[in-house]
Amino acid sequence: MHKTRNVPLYLAPMAGITDLPFRSICKQYGADVLVTEMISTRGLVYNDPKTSKLLETTPEENPIGVQLFGNDPEDFDVAIKKIAHLPFDFININMGCPTPKIVKNGDGCALMKEPHLASEIIKSAVKASKKPVSIKIRKGWDSGSINAVEFSMMAETSGATMIMIHGRTREMFYQGKADWDIIKKVKSAVNIPVIGNGDVFTPEDAASMLESTNCDGIMIGRGALGNPWIFREIKYYLETGSKLNPPSLDERYRTMLLHLNKAISYHGERLGILEMRKHLAWYIKGLPHSAPVKNALHQCKDVGSIEKILSDYFSKLVQQGY
Repeated sequence: MHKTRNVPLYLAPMAGITDLPFRSICKQYGADVLVTEMISTRGLVYNDPKTSKLLETTPEENPIGVQLFGNDPEDFDVAIKKIAHLPFDFININMGCPTPKIVKNGDGCALMKEPHLASEIIKSAVKASKKPVSIKIRKGWDSGSINAVEFSMMAETSGATMIMIHGRTREMFYQGKADWDIIKKVKSAVNIPVIGNGDVFTPEDAASMLESTNCDGIMIGRGALGNPWIFREIKYYLETGSKLNPPSLDERYRTMLLHLNKAISYHGERLGILEMRKHLAWYIKGLPHSAPVKNALHQCKDVGSIEKILSDYFSKLVQQGY
């Protein structure tokens, strides 16, 4: 493979997943740009304490964007002014989330069915913010209403400075194959940077997306679950055309413990363990004899027992020569 150009790698915002501990791990392994979990403008307007927890960030995370969702231009105005003092580098508006509880309120991807309202929201955000405003969208609502190109042109005219696009419709959720061609079409239609998202699980996927869409950056979501090393691997592959070795068992084990400790200090022990169960399962997915270990981890209620299970499991793998 020929050497390809270097582009920034983004960690996709994922609700309930891209909290501060996970973002910092991905940053450590080469993610260039981070984005918070999506944060409700309404929650900010009403000073909801859970919402303010999601705004926590550290200087090491920069550059980082704050992702907001909602459907009222006025809420965006108030929310953005309230967080103006926080050290975010950009605002990102979620217009792509497919989950039922988000779209049934007219938020997330539902806004792709309301381009006029979406435009009002972008204009309101741009007016309220001293920082650049970007949007995250999908291909469209369903196969009968694919409007990402027109929608992106509207966003640019309304003042957005970047488009992040996932190559699936809302109707598809995460099924089927992401359509990278729509990313290419959006890239050709606007004069602002376009970040491609969807189905980047390997360094080769990243190179193919770059090649086929000419996008200005690559956003990785599910490909980073249990695999924060993907950023390092993609960078190396784009720079050299060669593949890095996957993380050793020892590195995997140490990263899991580091992530666990960060989660506990951020969330507290009880919530930290609940949040980490899914991450720990992703980290060991595909390793030999991992099913019983996942089940055991799922029952754990204290850090000591998690550490013991992991220590025993990885020692056994090393003894067996994996």
